[in-house]
Amino acid sequence: MMTTRPHGLLLALALCALLGACAGDPAVAAGQSGSPAADDYTLVGPASYLTGYPAVNADGTVNVVVEIPAGSNQKWEVDKADGALRWELRAGRPRVVAYLGYPGNYGMVPRTLLPSEGGGDGDPLDVLVIGAPAGRGEVLRCRVIGVLGLFDGGETDDKLLAVAEGNAFSDLADLAELERRFPGVREIVETWFVNYKGPGELRSGGWRGAEAAQAVLEAAVEAFGEGPAGA
Repeated sequence: MMTTRPHGLLLALALCALLGACAGDPAVAAGQSGSPAADDYTLVGPASYLTGYPAVNADGTVNVVVEIPAGSNQKWEVDKADGALRWELRAGRPRVVAYLGYPGNYGMVPRTLLPSEGGGDGDPLDVLVIGAPAGRGEVLRCRVIGVLGLFDGGETDDKLLAVAEGNAFSDLADLAELERRFPGVREIVETWFVNYKGPGELRSGGWRGAEAAQAVLEAAVEAFGEGPAGA
């Protein structure tokens, strides 16, 4: 009898889940959004998503605003002008990523900044939270376990990798444990980010562990406090 290796099975299940989820943006369709809709392209939270929440909570967890639920390919982002969550427009049309849906809940850490003068993209720090889809606009309390170094043109565009409560990944301590218990996840995430904008658009600098991720977070928090947006 033919058997399927765990790595291959995981990859197959992940790709099937992403393909199935891309079409319908299930978290939004099911009414799971964490915020009231101002219109079809805007979500307004109870507080500014940019400044209304601390980056780090008293218990050491990190707040992550979910901009794009796992499996979705609708490109929403927090507007730095007013802290609302908006569907990005490109050439006057709502942007939909022409690739598989996001392999986790993608979002940003409030009150952070990757400053352009330091080689960053001038935006808040990005995070991918692995696990089941959350609602767009939810603010998740997460633990950071690693960081994927990415370069978009000449800009640094690091992506923190995090886990939240309530799923199979919740108790992971670091990337080594992720690889041991869920082989292939790191490769799936890295492959997705390197390719979702098209061939040659992004370059990977590889994975670094929880300590390096914490350093990236602390630098982004400090940069926000020193920049115009944090004044």
